[in-house]
Amino acid sequence: MSTTDISAVQAPGGWARWQARLAAGRDVTRAFTAHRGAVVALAVLALIGLAVLLAPWLAPHDPVQQYRDALLTPPVWQVGGQARFPLGTDELGRDILSRLLWGGRISLGIGLASVLLSLLPGVALGLLAAFHPRWLAPAVMRVMDVMLALPGLLLAICVITVLGPGAINTVLAIAIGALPGYVRLTRAAALGELPKDYVTASRLAGAGNARLMFNTVLPNCMAPLLVNATLSFSSSILEVAGLGFLGLGVQAPTPEWGTMLSAARDYLVRAPWVVMLPGLVILVTVLCVNLLGDGLRDALDPKLRKAR
Repeated sequence: MSTTDISAVQAPGGWARWQARLAAGRDVTRAFTAHRGAVVALAVLALIGLAVLLAPWLAPHDPVQQYRDALLTPPVWQVGGQARFPLGTDELGRDILSRLLWGGRISLGIGLASVLLSLLPGVALGLLAAFHPRWLAPAVMRVMDVMLALPGLLLAICVITVLGPGAINTVLAIAIGALPGYVRLTRAAALGELPKDYVTASRLAGAGNARLMFNTVLPNCMAPLLVNATLSFSSSILEVAGLGFLGLGVQAPTPEWGTMLSAARDYLVRAPWVVMLPGLVILVTVLCVNLLGDGLRDALDPKLRKAR
């Protein structure tokens, strides 16, 4: 949403505010629906999310139950497949479809939790650094620069090495790695808004720093933050899978997409479906999230909306 849109929303008069909000919402919706790839990606993500949420009812088997009489059973469309295992079984006789559904709850849940855990403190630190450029900004930004010196996955590995593997520690590790990006982006966006007239008018009207930060400046910084959060979600899914593949994330026998890939890598030639199916799910999910981020960027940027 542009500064003009936000200023209109903050104008006096309840009906005028609602009209401005509805008009801005229609513009964003129209621009988003014009991006066909983003609409398709949103539909696919909705189906994946719904299937993951309904895993207790959709999964045909217990994800950790082993069927010793059906080791490495191929999918139902291949010779030797069985109807009770639509996507086949893994090396221990566990149903792959059930593990994909239950594993999605963990992979997507960890990705979403890590984004929120990095977004909220990152926005707060970025706003504080923008509003206190002399004494707080140098300390915060130097710490962020040190954290940015390490690649995100490497930093996550270092954190998990200290804290130990597990779902909660994986969330913390990924969130710590993503934190500097939100701090720098929020600070840069806030610094761009501070010299504008509507901020000066709010300050002259008696608004304190807290009100200026969260009620006046932050709404105008949300567009790049939402896009970055969407793209960080896809990165988090990949990092969860990478940590699971390295044995540092969620531990077996708990189903998780990266852990499934790690356990199946020795069967790539003998039973390729054991590797291809989790990899395909990760690929489709990350691709859809990235397309959704592109659509949000086009819809939330006023310049791109006018270009369309």
